[in-house]
This record gives sequence, structure tokens and C-alpha cells, in this order.
Amino acid sequence: MSLYELLRGPLLWVAFGVFFGGMALRVVLFFQLSMQKDKPIYRFFSWKWLWLSIFHWVIPLNETAKKNPVVTLVGFVFHICLIVTPLFLVAHGVLWYESWEISWWSLPESVTDYMTLIAIGSGLFFGIRRMVSPHVRIVTTAADYLLLVVTLAPFVTGYLAYHQYFDYQTIILLHMFFGELMLVVIPFTKLSHFLMFFFSRAVTGMEFGRRNAPSW
Repeated sequence: MSLYELLRGPLLWVAFGVFFGGMALRVVLFFQLSMQKDKPIYRFFSWKWLWLSIFHWVIPLNETAKKNPVVTLVGFVFHICLIVTPLFLVAHGVLWYESWEISWWSLPESVTDYMTLIAIGSGLFFGIRRMVSPHVRIVTTAADYLLLVVTLAPFVTGYLAYHQYFDYQTIILLHMFFGELMLVVIPFTKLSHFLMFFFSRAVTGMEFGRRNAPSW
């Protein structure tokens, strides 16, 4: 079995298994801990406060965003590109269809190409910010930089592969490896916030709603 077949076959299934299994476990553990620590919240369950809390943090209009408009804007665009680009990339769509005959709408290649560059640029912005901003640098560890590298590596290698810079076969193998590595580390690192954010904001919203106070 070639390295390409290994990455596209067994290792891909392992990556998906760790990702989905790990995230499911995190959600279960979150609610178990929440029920133990914040049980009164669930007696005052409110869809209104749940969605208000999520909405005011997903849309960059909260007070924290107003105090840091540049960081907020870059972060907002960064997260959109991180999630939307790989999901709606034409090449990824073709692979999904070839493997499992699953298809969905894709973005034009020119759009995802620019989104890839925006993701890389935004990631570099946050990396530099960690180095030069005193209040961010003091809470930054080597693991934070490593996690940023793992996050950006699939985008850098994907961009190089699409434009066929350097040796294509080597770059595409690196792209597949880093993409699967990212899936594996998500449940065990800060990257899990892409999903856990919604649950934590929901619980926070209900808690503040119980007190009749905004959570933003």
C-alpha cells in the first residue's frame, strides 16, 4: 500500500474516528460536569436566552468586540475561512463524491483560493500578535504556537498543491497528513472551541437569563 493510499484510506478513517468520537465525548463530559456544577440553570431553561447569548457572540457586536475592533474583525474572517474553505472546496467535494458518492454545493476555485490566503494571513496576524502584544504574550505557551502551525499547515500545503509549487506529490501528501493531524488534535486542544463554544455560550446565556442580566 502506497503512502497516498494509506493517508486516503486507513489513516483518514482513524482521523475521522478520533475527531467525531473525541468531540462526542467532550460534549458528554461537558454536560455531565455542567449538571453537577450548574444544575439550577437547567430548571430555568430558556431558548430565548440560549440563542441570544450565542447570537451576540457569533455576530461581532458585543462590548468586547467594540473594544478590539481589528482583532475581532480578523478573528471573525479567520474562523469563517477556516471552516468554510475546506467544506466547500471543489477538490474536496470531488473526493467526497468519488469515495462515498456524497455531493454538495462548492464555491468557485478563485474564491476558495483567496479565502485560503486570508486564512493564512489571519493566522500569521495572530501569531505575530502573540509575540508582540505584552498582555497576550504573557499567557502564550509553545503549545499555542505549535497549534497555530498545525492549523495553518493544511492551508499552506493546500495552496502550494493547488498552484503546483515545488513537487506536487510531496506537497499533496503533506497536505493530507496535516489535514488528518488537525482532525486528530481538535478534540484534545483549544481547537475544540469551534463546537464547544456554542454549548458553553448556551449555558452561560441561561445562567445570566435566570438572573435577568445580559450575558454579553
